[in-house]
Amino acid sequence: MPATSWLEGVLLDRSGFILTDTDLPETQPRDSFGLLGRQPLAFETSIPGLFAAGDVRHGSMKRIAAAVAEGSSAIRSVHQAIGK
Repeated sequence: MPATSWLEGVLLDRSGFILTDTDLPETQPRDSFGLLGRQPLAFETSIPGLFAAGDVRHGSMKRIAAAVAEGSSAIRSVHQAIGK
């Protein structure tokens, strides 16, 4: 079970896992991303600039090595979001 009950304003699936990038529903208002002039980046949640990786993310492999890889991959998106 994901420990995501403390999150506010982040879209979750029915089981409580965090939705990111391509898993965000098409019907979700993307005004925040539209104002930024972009779509959600890899591992980005429904809140621009907030990223999720590892076991709490919807569709993750639920393996330690995969979580580490997702975390390191998310750093690329973070750098892209902050313009580095």
